[in-house]
Amino acid sequence: MSAVFVPAGPDEGLLWHRGEPMAEQRAIVEGSAVVELGRREVLAVAGPARHEWLHSLTTGVFTGLGAGAAVDALVLDPSGHVVHVLHAVEDGRRLWLFGGAGSDGALGDFLSSMVFRTRVAVERRPDAHVLWVGAGAGEAPAGLAPDLPAPFGAGAVRIAASGIDEDDGRAAGIWAWEALRIAAGVPRIGVDTDERTLPNELGLYATAFDKGCYCGQETVARIHSVGRPPRRLVRLHLDGMRSRLPAAGSALLLDGDPVGFIGASALHWQDGPIGLGLVGRAVPVDAQFVVDGVDAAQEALVDPDIGLHVRPPAGLRRRPVGPRRRSL
Repeated sequence: MSAVFVPAGPDEGLLWHRGEPMAEQRAIVEGSAVVELGRREVLAVAGPARHEWLHSLTTGVFTGLGAGAAVDALVLDPSGHVVHVLHAVEDGRRLWLFGGAGSDGALGDFLSSMVFRTRVAVERRPDAHVLWVGAGAGEAPAGLAPDLPAPFGAGAVRIAASGIDEDDGRAAGIWAWEALRIAAGVPRIGVDTDERTLPNELGLYATAFDKGCYCGQETVARIHSVGRPPRRLVRLHLDGMRSRLPAAGSALLLDGDPVGFIGASALHWQDGPIGLGLVGRAVPVDAQFVVDGVDAAQEALVDPDIGLHVRPPAGLRRRPVGPRRRSL
């Protein structure tokens, strides 16, 4: 069978599969495949202040990075909502980073707008490709930077100068990659999230809790310390009898009422049809849903009881807050 390409969405035009998506998933697991993850927005950040600058703008820890060190991070708005995701690696002279598929230059626009007088330079690299390269895939396109650790599979993520041809026998498609990503419980920003998503709802994905101030940190710290996130990430096991997958963004219905939404879904080579979604914190962990006409059971990925360790015992009232004293 000839190659099939993604018809629409953030991965439009990428290889969907080469006729055997289940075999392609096994190849990724075994480390013998190469996956084109898209011509994502790739940036190179140079300058002596690059580490401290990105450290102050994101949820990641960039201080003290040596050559080959990699960081995943988020950019939040002042209310703590996720705006951008970035994956970065240091090569000793500059930081290479890429954003999520479909960002259309928004990450570069944001970073460029935040330079001011900081001693950094943001360079866009539209020529670069982002690949997942299996450890046993043999010769692959050369990297422009050190490889980044992969979130799953026996391989690494590479920022490369060229992609891989769909006729290459090692090429695996986005179907295989997405199925394994969902099974691993790794959220994809902009697909499994919406404009209200907080890092706490994703289990503090790409968020360091032991670092200095950054935009949105107050919300993240407050929810972690004295409350619980309003929603939680779940893996969904879908009814395979329907022979179709729900549309991304479809509402998760509990007794007919919407309690969340589904993001990506795919047919996994072992687990069957699965997906990721966000549901309300108060939804029982054993609740079952209907999404786009398909029955779905949930598997908790974020503990619904996060925050209970700081709640006062029942019946214990908090001490009234008196007038604040000014510090000298």
